[in-house]
Order: sequence, then structure tokens, then C-alpha cells
Amino acid sequence: MVFKSDQRQVYSMFDRIASRYDFLNHFLSGGTDIIWRRKLVRMAKNEPNLEVLDVATGTADLAIAFVKKRNNIKNVIGLDMAKEMLAIGDEKLKDMGLTDQVQLKQGDASKLKYKPESFDVLSISFGIRNVAEYEKALKEFHRVLKHQGECFILEFSLPSNKIVRVLYLFYFRYILPILAGIVSGSLSAYRYLNKTVESFPHGDAFAEKLTAAGFKDVQQHKLTFGIATIYHAKK
Repeated sequence: MVFKSDQRQVYSMFDRIASRYDFLNHFLSGGTDIIWRRKLVRMAKNEPNLEVLDVATGTADLAIAFVKKRNNIKNVIGLDMAKEMLAIGDEKLKDMGLTDQVQLKQGDASKLKYKPESFDVLSISFGIRNVAEYEKALKEFHRVLKHQGECFILEFSLPSNKIVRVLYLFYFRYILPILAGIVSGSLSAYRYLNKTVESFPHGDAFAEKLTAAGFKDVQQHKLTFGIATIYHAKK
């Protein structure tokens, strides 16, 4: 059973920790999250003038990586429900001079306000498990992608190696919540994280969800002993 937290509480939490979100991500993962995002960006197709929708964009790290690491991106729209996260993302874009290439907007992953076949690439990193109606969101992702469009979902998963899994879950259950609480100034921050990671479908189970949403050629790229996975699917 998937652990379901109140959607508004989740967005409210992200707004509370927005000012330290980037530092938390990089600190708690030892910078590995940066490497994972760059790998995802490199996997996107090489066709020119790609239009990208980055869902649950947060402070726009993945959206920025697309335009900085690839020269075939026409534009990126970053979508998120957390206003404070988007505000920080906008400041980053201004500082980098990327406001013409990346636009950030508030929006719901399960109710995308775009016409069918609007984007060449759709991405979401560490956000799909926070979407209450994630199966509906997957269908929305399929709807707004163009024919042969690509969907990339970067998400935590559970390692298959028993020793690695035990160490990983110990860190997620007992160490990460304390560190995140201290750094963010919110003791409740990230307490729900291990519950969502442990209960959310991963591996073949999540690949089946993508297939059920209409996607084909679903591939799984396991990262760092399987503690995260990039799911790559086509319309």
C-alpha cells in the first residue's frame, strides 16, 4: 500500500524548507543527486529544438540542467505547486541569465493545463511519489507528450542487495530525518520520506504503472546500488 500524506501538507512543508532545500538535497546525498540529474539529461533525445516540461520542478535544478548541459533545448517549463520553491528557482534563473529559456509556473501534476502533444520531453525528479493521484498524473504525462515523446522519472527505489537495503533504510529511517530537521529548522521535515519511499512502487511494479498509463518501451536505469532509478518511457 502506498503511503499517502495530505497533499497540501506536503507542499506546505516544501515551502517551509525552500530556503535550504538545495543545500539539503546536496548535503544529504553527498552531491549524488546532481550526478543523477545530469545522467537523466544526457539520456534525452538529440533532436533539435526540444520543448521540455519539468514537473515538480522545485527550485528548478533539473530544468536548469537541461538548458546548461544540452544545446538542443528550445525551452523548458518548470511546474510545481510550492510557491516558495518556485520563487527561489526564479532567482536562480535570473542570476544565471536563463529566464528566456526556462519559465516556472504553478501547477498540479495530475491536472496539467496543456493541450495534447505539447512537449517532446517530460521529466520529474523525486516528485512522483508526492503526487496523491500519481496514476492519474502518469496518464496526464502521456497525454501532453508528442508522438515518440520521452518521459523521464527519477525516483528513489529500494536496493535489491539485502545488506545495502538494510543500511539504506537505516539511514532513511533514523539518520536522514534528524539531519534534515536540524539543517532545515523544521523537525517535521522529511519524517514522511522513508514511508513514501518504502511503500511507493518501484522497479517492475512502477514500470507496469507506466505501461498501464499508455507508455511503451519502458526502461529502468538503476543508480548507485539501486537507491534511485531513472524510468525512461516513450509515447
